[in-house]
Amino acid sequence: MKRISIAIDGLSASGKSTLAHGLAKALNYLYIDTGAMYRAVTLFAIREKLVDREGNLDEEAMMEALPQVYLTFRFNPGSGRSEICLNGRNVEKEIRSHEVSRHVSVIAKMPAVREKLVRAQRRMGEMKGVVMDGRDIGTVVLPDAELKFFMTASMEARGKRRFLEMQRKGRAVTLDEIVENLGSRDLIDSTRDHSPLTQAEDAIVIDNSDLSIEEQFDHMMACVKQVLEG
Repeated sequence: MKRISIAIDGLSASGKSTLAHGLAKALNYLYIDTGAMYRAVTLFAIREKLVDREGNLDEEAMMEALPQVYLTFRFNPGSGRSEICLNGRNVEKEIRSHEVSRHVSVIAKMPAVREKLVRAQRRMGEMKGVVMDGRDIGTVVLPDAELKFFMTASMEARGKRRFLEMQRKGRAVTLDEIVENLGSRDLIDSTRDHSPLTQAEDAIVIDNSDLSIEEQFDHMMACVKQVLEG
């Protein structure tokens, strides 16, 4: 059967990862969460005290430390999905902290970090049968992907979505903190000089402010079927 690469880009908390994982599972494709890769590098920077609480990054020290960062994905039978490992250790839970969320855009806009991770992501995408989500997948990482989606939603919908996610995980954050973080990340991601968040010209746009996960999934699967049968 024909196998393709699927690129999913979009705003923070727009539901990219949930839909990407669902598509990959249904198609028996490899799911690559590029956001987890940037979060893992951010976790590394926090642990090494390369970024302070205010988000000031020591870029020179970060450059020197980057060769020490080794990222892999390992399948976790418990969750039924591939999870990110930093230097051989599963850090899937640690990278979802509010502290990592606060600093990830600062780390992700650093050219050396993006270049290192984009190289790794392109290697993963060469095999086809891949669903990859992030900020610059359809424009930079996999510009030749056979199918591209761009996910968006209102700030209200995204804020509530992320707030409920944090509540389920027992994280003590307020809705105002979540909205402030999302707004800050949107600004940094869309205005950075290196690989900004941009909608690919040939991407299918999905505004899921008022759509259920099932409605989005059915629409995306119909698009996949059309490409596979085309």
